Amino acid sequence: MMSKIKTIIIDDESLAIDLISSYLSSHSDIEVVAECQNGFAGLKAIHDLQPDLVFLDIMMPKLNGFEMLELLEEHPVVIFSTAYDNYALEAFEQNAVDYLLKPYDQPRLDAALDKAREKIQAQHTKAPELLNLIKYHQETGELHRVVVRDGSKINIIPVEKIHYIEAMDDYVCIYTENGKYLKQQTMKYYQNHLPNKDFVRIHRSYILSMGQLQKLEAYSKDSHMAILKQNKELPVSRSGYARLKELLNF
Repeated sequence: MMSKIKTIIIDDESLAIDLISSYLSSHSDIEVVAECQNGFAGLKAIHDLQPDLVFLDIMMPKLNGFEMLELLEEHPVVIFSTAYDNYALEAFEQNAVDYLLKPYDQPRLDAALDKAREKIQAQHTKAPELLNLIKYHQETGELHRVVVRDGSKINIIPVEKIHYIEAMDDYVCIYTENGKYLKQQTMKYYQNHLPNKDFVRIHRSYILSMGQLQKLEAYSKDSHMAILKQNKELPVSRSGYARLKELLNF
């Protein structure tokens, strides 16, 4: 007989937590070990309690569900519970453990639990399908902030605070007014998902915030240097120069 399924509910609405908890109370094999109302608290609870299953809202203040999952090294089985249907619902239904669209009833949650039990019994606690969902989310939509782990500290960087981004092998280094941060991500991702009116890829190794550009100087016949407000100099490739000309309209 399988031991009880340790479960955490993470939702910024207390009524939603109460409803899920009420539905789960009819399942003797489910043990709710924590209820959290934001991503930070959920992240800590998952780290401390190592649950088998998490009911997770997506849109939450400070740290949303996807950002929270991105910071986890090991993923429990996750059932999304959200009022929003614009997060690639079809993809979630095909790849996630389940995607509960609020409002839902007891039978709908019961069906999601059956799927979760199968995953847990099969010892798929790393939930590779969930990693695909995180990747899908990361590849869609415009970025408004970047979440970076620095040891035990979590930094949330609004994109308007970014000065420039530099490629570093499998990582990028994000330079801000408060320092620099390493993140395992690709330059192509940031090129595609930072606001294109505010950021431009000026070189294969650099993405620049237009708000930091002070002037452009010719470096050689076919190359230029971008001079930033703090007198930092960044190389500008021929294609990067063409992008800057188009953006600056000169």
